[in-house]
Amino acid sequence: MLSNLLVGGRELPLWLSLLIPFVLAPALALVALRLVHALLDRVLAGSQARLLRRILADGRGAVRVTIALLAVEVALPAVDLPTAAEQAASRAAALGLVVAIGWALTRKVAAAFDAYLEGELGENADWLQRRRRTQLIVFRRLAVSAGITLTAGLVLTAIPAVRAVGLSLFASAGVAGIVAGLAARPAVSNLIAGIQIALTQPIRLGDAVLVEGEWGHVAEITATYVTIATWDQRSLVVPIGYFTERPIRNWTKTSAQLLDTVFVHMDYTVPVAELRAEAQRIVEATPLWDRRVFAVQVTDLKERSVEIRVLMSAANSGAMFDLRCLMREQLIAFLAEKYPRSLPQARLAVSELRAA
Repeated sequence: MLSNLLVGGRELPLWLSLLIPFVLAPALALVALRLVHALLDRVLAGSQARLLRRILADGRGAVRVTIALLAVEVALPAVDLPTAAEQAASRAAALGLVVAIGWALTRKVAAAFDAYLEGELGENADWLQRRRRTQLIVFRRLAVSAGITLTAGLVLTAIPAVRAVGLSLFASAGVAGIVAGLAARPAVSNLIAGIQIALTQPIRLGDAVLVEGEWGHVAEITATYVTIATWDQRSLVVPIGYFTERPIRNWTKTSAQLLDTVFVHMDYTVPVAELRAEAQRIVEATPLWDRRVFAVQVTDLKERSVEIRVLMSAANSGAMFDLRCLMREQLIAFLAEKYPRSLPQARLAVSELRAA
């Protein structure tokens, strides 16, 4: 034994036997780990290995706990402790080591995903970037959930009392299996829906969508719900299964660029050519128009008015909303100033009745 080697066959005091595995061994292991981290930091400092640097930097606390518990587990058999105390300490250290390893691995896996998720996506982000970001976030949460579940399962199965209770609860597999299946169905359904969204991409983070009559942007995708940030700064929380079972309107599925229209209803006397020239002047004078598409056409003839459609393009939904409002305001102002009689009118003809 280590204690016999240190004092020539005589037993160490109890306090010293406790000091070696619980203080000295972890301290030496943590010093060695610190040196290794410092060396790796120096090696990777000037490199382009962003992924390796992120994995090395994240979860260092979990790694320290793991190394310290591993040192305790290795040093315990080398000292003289009462049998009961040694068994209890060894079991506690083993359970703690399982938790620490699961914690460290989960943090490292999450760090690998986070390395690719750095940076914010705006509304003008490329659709491929939003697609990759959505997939990474969904799979990151699935990986973290799987790590937590696996670690908890290993810890529970390592405790004899809990394992016995679990086995006795599931001894009657008939009713227990049915109840467990019914209880797990929503969770499994949400899990499958999350995987479907990550793979098929009906929505992505940053997409402009219309859901339940509400327009907004996809702000968050979790394992159970999707958060839509509406234009008036509210949050619409929708179950994730909604997006795999119902139709939604995604305005930025392949691109943030949009085409939209402004309809004006004028009197039959409206000068269409002058109206078209004014609408073109308006779009050319504003940066809201992306200069892709523009047209002014008479699209319908009503009983008392002419329907004129102004077709425009913009880089994103926010710019399109502002462009539509600008077009309406300035067209009405132009017609009211230059051609007030072209605004919608109701005509009344009065004929004189003559006596027979």
